Amino acid sequence: MSNLYWLSEGQMERLRPYFPKSHGVPRVDDRRVLSGIIFINRNGLRWRDAPAEYGSYKTLYNRWKRWSDMGVFARIMTGLAADSPDNKTISIDATYLKARRTASSLGGKKGGRGRLIGRTKGGMNTKLHAVTDARGRPIRFFMTAGQVSDYTGARALLSSLPNADWLLGDRGYDADWFREALIDKKITPCIPGRKSREKPVKYDKRRYRKRNRIEIMFGRLKDWRRVATRYDRSPNVFLSAIALAATVIFWL
Repeated sequence: MSNLYWLSEGQMERLRPYFPKSHGVPRVDDRRVLSGIIFINRNGLRWRDAPAEYGSYKTLYNRWKRWSDMGVFARIMTGLAADSPDNKTISIDATYLKARRTASSLGGKKGGRGRLIGRTKGGMNTKLHAVTDARGRPIRFFMTAGQVSDYTGARALLSSLPNADWLLGDRGYDADWFREALIDKKITPCIPGRKSREKPVKYDKRRYRKRNRIEIMFGRLKDWRRVATRYDRSPNVFLSAIALAATVIFWL
């Protein structure tokens, strides 16, 4: 099949340092299995519908689940991002990701406890908070239930922000505590003030235009069907799908 996805040997060389060590029986061909995992995630297929060229779908799923639980895919993304820093100007933003019934069905429980799914005007959603570098490439992710405020994501990501000169954010991040925290880290906030502020906030409007790069990043991530629509109940597995998509699109 000509539309199958295959990692190149050069891409595999960049990925291998982040693979966990194999104990006992050697792993099935890493290139074939990872290429199959990428194909499934990008196209939103069921694991049992994996093309035969990638081998047993059970092998693909087991590798995917085990490495997701170990945080391997998240480490790959952050590791590759750290190798190519471009952090003079960073951006922060959040987006909603629709949760399907398979992810949000809770049985007898209420509230989506532990699954990071919450009800918003648009239905059941997960909110993805992200920080991107100067070129719009994702360097940090944080996931919450859909109804959680942008402030919560900003507070969670604050301690892991890289050394930067500027941070771009929309009005949703206009809070005195956040501005002060950025200044303490020697980062200049470029965030327009809320309309409810008594005194207008000055910001670099020309620089602020570059904030659209993080919106473009979200759009590209959502081209992957298992990112745009959440099928997975486990937050770790879903975050792995996001990290894998970010790795392939922006860092390989």
